[in-house]
Amino acid sequence: MSDAPSHVPVKSIMPSWVRGPQDFVGGIALMALALFALWASSDLQGMHGFSFGAGTAPRMFAVLLLGLGAAIALMGVLVEGQHLATYHWRGPLFVSLSILSFALTIRPLGLVVSAMASFLIAALGTPETRWKETIIVGILLTAFCSFLFPVVLGLPLQLKPQFMNH
Repeated sequence: MSDAPSHVPVKSIMPSWVRGPQDFVGGIALMALALFALWASSDLQGMHGFSFGAGTAPRMFAVLLLGLGAAIALMGVLVEGQHLATYHWRGPLFVSLSILSFALTIRPLGLVVSAMASFLIAALGTPETRWKETIIVGILLTAFCSFLFPVVLGLPLQLKPQFMNH
């Protein structure tokens, strides 16, 4: 067997006018993110004269991202580029689930349980996780957060689950 790349043409689901599929799809994704940011910031107050409102910076960055995404997508149409690379969803999926888990459990379960659970969920993002080390780091990180946020920063975070407060 040879390690030399084969010269078999790569089949693509992209139209023939797209010369750099990876750039094109990346640009479209950036534009979609920018449009979402513009929609999400539409309720925020904008700029009045020279005073910034709460929505000014998000909208400025969204417009810049929209332009950058359009330029990258245009490069995918005009310049020969790479085909779409394979993408592994496991890591981003479990990190997203970890963030969502933390957001949903911080109030009812408190910082200690939420932080540890979200750390362990994020660790599922790779098959290379060594669980003994992960649990040790999770305990240390949770202990650090339990000291940092309420004590050092003075944030009024509940440390233990609500049902233990009664």
